[in-house]
Amino acid sequence: MKPLNLIQRARYQEFIIPLLSIATSLIIGAVIIYASGADVYKAYRGLWQGAFGKPRAIAETFVITTPYILSGLAMAFGFKCGLFNIGVEGQLYAGAVSAAFIGYAVRGLPHFIHLPLAMLAGIAGGAVWGAIPGYLKAKTGGHEVINTIMMNHIMIKLTDYLVKNPMLDTGASFPRTPYIQETAYLPKLIPAFRLHWGFIIAIAAVFLIYFILYKTTTGFEIRTVGLNQNAARYAGMNITKNFILAMSVSGGLAGLAGANEVLGLNYNLPAAFISGYGFDAIAIALLAKSNPFGIIPSAILWAALRNGAGLMQIRAGISIDLINIIQAFVIMFIAAPNIVRWIYRIKTGKAKTEVVLTKGWGK
Repeated sequence: MKPLNLIQRARYQEFIIPLLSIATSLIIGAVIIYASGADVYKAYRGLWQGAFGKPRAIAETFVITTPYILSGLAMAFGFKCGLFNIGVEGQLYAGAVSAAFIGYAVRGLPHFIHLPLAMLAGIAGGAVWGAIPGYLKAKTGGHEVINTIMMNHIMIKLTDYLVKNPMLDTGASFPRTPYIQETAYLPKLIPAFRLHWGFIIAIAAVFLIYFILYKTTTGFEIRTVGLNQNAARYAGMNITKNFILAMSVSGGLAGLAGANEVLGLNYNLPAAFISGYGFDAIAIALLAKSNPFGIIPSAILWAALRNGAGLMQIRAGISIDLINIIQAFVIMFIAAPNIVRWIYRIKTGKAKTEVVLTKGWGK
């Protein structure tokens, strides 16, 4: 068999190390289950059946996959421009509250106008909330991590205030907005299941983001700025424009995730709206190596763990927090790939994986 050259070896490792990270995390989880006195087979069988055992379980896994894909894409897009957008959660809230308002306040429109309008409102809400830290980064040098963390808190508290005060449905038994108009509903993808067309929209977004990043001049500039700002500036690229654009697109994707939750699932926005998708998006993007197509299996994995955890707990009598432990190990191994290389004796070689990242997957 012909040995792999340096670039092929780097590509191979970019693919195999995430898989080994997941497998190793599941093995460690099995050890913890066994040490606690529970049945490992029952636990993992319950996890699988809870996520994929029946058509309804599969549909629910894909329901959770939908916001994971969009929020993971949001995080990955920021990574491509060298930006760590910790504000995906807040941008998701911005999209949810914007879509909810248009969904219930605007009346008399046909479905083919009202639904796109509500979704565009969600995208715009997230994009504006993402553009602010992008502008601060470009103009003042303010670190996007600090700014987006603070803006998460602002938007979460602002959403809570809006839902409990000016947007409150006074006739409801708990604080929430009024129900959106039926003309703003996202149609169900499969009758009798909660899975809606937002899943198809999320998949389409993956192809769109890939096209933007790897087939357009704008995407080339964003990736170049992310790899080397000095080189990009020397080549005449506008760093400020690319920072703001990248954070706006990232925020828009997160806002679309929030809009999907309102328009496709809840049909209102409750005050106790807590998603967690924006924070899990960090792990999803890392696991996918910020590759748009890699986001899909990464999001499905995270959704399966989240959806199957309940049945695993019931079947094996173990804490649902074990899923968080497994996820934490996956993140740790992805963030420190040398641990995986050491465990499985994978040689790094002289080629660095930056060669692959520079060229981009799928090229």
